Amino acid sequence: MDGITLQPHLAGHAGVCEIILDRPEALNAIDTAMAVRLAQACGELAADRGVRAVVLSAAGDRAFCVGADLKERNRLSDAAFLAQREVFRAAFGGLLSLPQPVIAAVHGYALGGGCELALSADLIVADETAVFGLPETTVGLVPGGGGTQLAQRKLGPGRAADLIFTGRRVPAEEAERIGLADRRVPAGKAAEHALELAGRVLRVCINARKQIKIGQLSSVRIVQQLVDHVSGIIRADGWFFPLRPPEWRGSGKQAYGCQEDNRTLPYPHCSLPRPAAIQQRPYGRL
Repeated sequence: MDGITLQPHLAGHAGVCEIILDRPEALNAIDTAMAVRLAQACGELAADRGVRAVVLSAAGDRAFCVGADLKERNRLSDAAFLAQREVFRAAFGGLLSLPQPVIAAVHGYALGGGCELALSADLIVADETAVFGLPETTVGLVPGGGGTQLAQRKLGPGRAADLIFTGRRVPAEEAERIGLADRRVPAGKAAEHALELAGRVLRVCINARKQIKIGQLSSVRIVQQLVDHVSGIIRADGWFFPLRPPEWRGSGKQAYGCQEDNRTLPYPHCSLPRPAAIQQRPYGRL
């Protein structure tokens, strides 16, 4: 199994296709095969003119998705991990770039990459059991699926910072209150309500839907370009590997009271002097 099930043109919901995260035995954790299939599925749906709205849901009753499959990741070499990152980017990017409106139906845990998948949708329908979170920072990592940018787009800078810096979990009631979830529904009803909402979306003029989505995707592409060139996902990769030693210039070393050594820093392109307090922190592979 590749962990993804497509249910196109559902009875009573013609024009709607449901993408189902289908690894309930692993709480729908994303492994490489699942990411590959998700990217492929998004490419197929993007080219299918008969699909006018997409619902992203999940199998099982405990979790929408708990993020990357860490059991698989722990077995990967550095080279295999970098290769997997490209696959994951294609999966998250494919979902984010779908030309159709996308509605996420969330139940249970939506953590890490699972929360980022939900944030990649245009609308989030969450049932009472839903729990959101970006816990990567609690283990010294950075959200690698675009969560830093997507959370800010959804919540605004302050609430996004609260979610990311603390790594805390957000229950459905609070998620609705702060705008993380667009609709809160009874337990077990997220997919049903998401499909009903998709049906209502289909009744809107198709040209209006297209123009709205084009505008959204244009802003997303601009953000993605900035992320790729400045920080975002690229910096998330950089935390995993030793980086080059700092290049001290002029009298900056003496001014900051730093000692000469080969300690690596988390900023691969930084050549500015670093204060002694920061210089003493250990960096490299986590």
